[in-house]
Amino acid sequence: MTASAQKKDNLIPSRCFIAVPKVMESEPMQALDELINQVSGFNTLVLIRGESGSGKEVVARRIHASSSRATKPFVPVNCGAIPADLLESELFGHEKGAFTGAVATRKGRFEMAEGGTLFLDEIGDMSLPMQVKLLRVLQERCFERVGSNDTQYCDVRILAATHRNLDDMVIDGSFRQDLFYRLDVFPIDVPALRDHPQDISALMSLFMSKLEAKGMIPPKFSSSAMRALQQYPWPGNVRELENLMERLAITHSTKLVKAQDLPSKYQTLGVVDADLEPNRDDQDALMASLTAYHADDDDVALELPNAGGRPPLPDEGIDLKSYLLEIEQWFISEALRKEDGVITRAAQLLGLQRTTLAEKMKKLGVS
Repeated sequence: MTASAQKKDNLIPSRCFIAVPKVMESEPMQALDELINQVSGFNTLVLIRGESGSGKEVVARRIHASSSRATKPFVPVNCGAIPADLLESELFGHEKGAFTGAVATRKGRFEMAEGGTLFLDEIGDMSLPMQVKLLRVLQERCFERVGSNDTQYCDVRILAATHRNLDDMVIDGSFRQDLFYRLDVFPIDVPALRDHPQDISALMSLFMSKLEAKGMIPPKFSSSAMRALQQYPWPGNVRELENLMERLAITHSTKLVKAQDLPSKYQTLGVVDADLEPNRDDQDALMASLTAYHADDDDVALELPNAGGRPPLPDEGIDLKSYLLEIEQWFISEALRKEDGVITRAAQLLGLQRTTLAEKMKKLGVS
């Protein structure tokens, strides 16, 4: 392999996310950020756990970028994507003629990452024989190229990641217990996107900025479309969200994406858009014309004004279901605002049980 080829191989880019905003609204992401900051300054081995697409490599890259090794290479290896019989050569390199097809001496990923960080992604997919060899490297910090008897010492920080439950794999014998405890020094759990939906808008902004940098013009999103996205369970996690942003940047460039414009699986039940979604000022004016309040002793009554104060039915008709949902959402938001977010008191204002209001808030995406 030529020097230029080695250099190119050494600079493997992240699959999709260059970075994640360091300040997120949700508690799970703030806790994750704190763990990253705590461990970055040490050479401690980190085991990053999380579902596929949740951003495990992003966490690994942030740890590397915040460490004293930041100026050295970050070399990722997907242990599940490389055949078991080739993984040893991939990690440790090989000598010319070591096996059929080895026409030249080749450096392995450990050598490429010298002084920097080696990221072993999907380590749960590594074969048992390879686990034994990796364990020796972790313990003794040395290895041999395939076909060589010369021991080489390495100065590499190891970060590992998996979407599998290694505890269960240890019990069923598919993952070595000694390797597991060697890896599990500082575990970090990356939350699934469904566990921090309040961060979806920040992630969308990040991805749309990346699309703009590519020359694409992303769409805008209505409030009901945002509610639908926040209620979707995101089995593909952050990667699925980024893919959706790119898809919509192609199909709805510069347009306003409404809930009904989203692909069918993202169209959450009960979340729809009106043909024209008013802004907050328009909603305030609309509610003022729709309703009037008056006090009767200690009770608050709601009355419709006379016919002259009611909005006319448009000639083209109206999406009544969407219209009523917008009104319901507005009243719930107003009740919560008046009661400083206390659900019990807001429910009393609306004449609802607390559990009923909580269910409505979840359905309508009101936080």
